[in-house]
Amino acid sequence: MKFIHLADAHLDSPFRGLSFLPKSEYQEIKDAANESFTRIIDLAVREAVDLVLIAGDTFDSNKPSPASQVFFKKEIDRLTAAGIQVVMIFGNHDYMRKSDLLVKEGPHFILLGDGEQIERKDFTTKSGFAYNVTGFSYAHNHIEEDLLMQFPEKAPSFTIGLMHAGQAAGQNNVYAPFTLERMRELGYDYFALGHIHARQTLLAKPLVVYPGNIQGRDIGELGAKGCYLVEVDEESRQSQLTFCPTSQIVWEQANLVLDAPLSASDLADKIAATLRAHESAGVKTFVSLKLTGSEYLTPDQLTFWQDPAAWEEASSRANSARLVDFRVKVRGLVQLSSTDQAALDRAKVEILSEEKIKQLAASWIKKDPEARRLAENPEFLAQVKELVSVKLADRLQDIGGSGE
Repeated sequence: MKFIHLADAHLDSPFRGLSFLPKSEYQEIKDAANESFTRIIDLAVREAVDLVLIAGDTFDSNKPSPASQVFFKKEIDRLTAAGIQVVMIFGNHDYMRKSDLLVKEGPHFILLGDGEQIERKDFTTKSGFAYNVTGFSYAHNHIEEDLLMQFPEKAPSFTIGLMHAGQAAGQNNVYAPFTLERMRELGYDYFALGHIHARQTLLAKPLVVYPGNIQGRDIGELGAKGCYLVEVDEESRQSQLTFCPTSQIVWEQANLVLDAPLSASDLADKIAATLRAHESAGVKTFVSLKLTGSEYLTPDQLTFWQDPAAWEEASSRANSARLVDFRVKVRGLVQLSSTDQAALDRAKVEILSEEKIKQLAASWIKKDPEARRLAENPEFLAQVKELVSVKLADRLQDIGGSGE
C-alpha cells in the first residue's frame, strides 16, 4: 500500500511583507501554495498511490475564495478520476461544514468527522489490503478537549488516525490537545497529523508524523516544504517514509559577519555573494540576511540596507536567490566614554521598555492589522531594539567626537 500524507496547504494565504516585489513576481508568490498542491497531486497520480490523506487547514480560512474552491475541486477530481481514495479533515483555519465544500462526497472522496464527530471509515486497496481511517473535523476555530480520548480501539486492519492537533502542553493549547501516551495506548499503525508547520516525527512506534505545511510563507518557515510518501509493507505492516519536496519557493536564513568597516560597494558585493551561496537548483530562495557586526556600518549604510531598493539591487546579482529581509545584530557596540555609556543605558531604559514600545505602536496597530502581529512578535521587537541601540550609540559617538 502507498499513500500520501499532506497538511496545511493554506490556500488563499497572503504572503505578508512582500508587496515591494514586482507585480508579476508577487503574483507568482501568491500562487505558490497552489503550485505546490498541484505538484503533490502530480506525485500521487505518478506514483499510483492508494490513498491521499489531507490533515486539515487546506484553506487559510473558513470562507475560502471561489477561486480556491474551484482549484481544489479540480485537483481532487484528478485523484478520484484515477481511482485514488481521498480522506480529508478540516482544521482550525478552515473549520467549515461539509455542505460548504464544493467537492461532493463520493466513493473516492470522504470528508471525515464533520461537526467534530469522531468517525471511522473502512477501505480496501485494489490489491485487497484492508485499512481504516479515524478522525474528526473542526467546526470551530478552537477545540479545547482531547478528542483522542474518544478514538476507538485499533481495528484488525491497518489503522490510521487523522488529526489536526497540537501536543498537550500547559493550559494554552486549544487545538485538540493530545498526549503521546494516549497514542501509545491506542497502538494505531500511523497517526497522520496536521497543524504544526515544521516537519517532524514525534514517535516511531506508533508512527506519529507531522509533514509540515506545503509552502513556507515567511522567514519563520524555513527550508523545503512538501509531503510524505508512505509505503506500507502489507505483510509486516511497517511503514517507510519519504519526504517529497514540492514547494517552488524556499525560505532560508543567511548570516554575514563583519569584522571591520567596508565601503558601500564592498559591502554590496559581500551581500550579493552571500545570496549566491544560498541558491538551490530548481527553486526560488527567499533569503533573510542577518548581519552581525552592525557596529561597523555607517548610519548611511544602516539606512540604505533597510530599503527594499537595496535588496532588489543585491538580488539582481544572484540567479535564484532574493533578499527579502535584512536584520542586524550587534557583536559589541561602538566604544563610548563612561558618560556616554551611562546616557545610552538610560536612553535604552526610557525608549526601549516594553511599555514604551507598546505606547509607540498603539496608533500604528490601529491603522494596520499586520502591525498587531509584528508588535506581538518577540523577534521583530528584538530587531527594533538592536537597530535603535546601534543608532543611539552611533549618535552619541558622533556627538562626543565633535566636542558638543
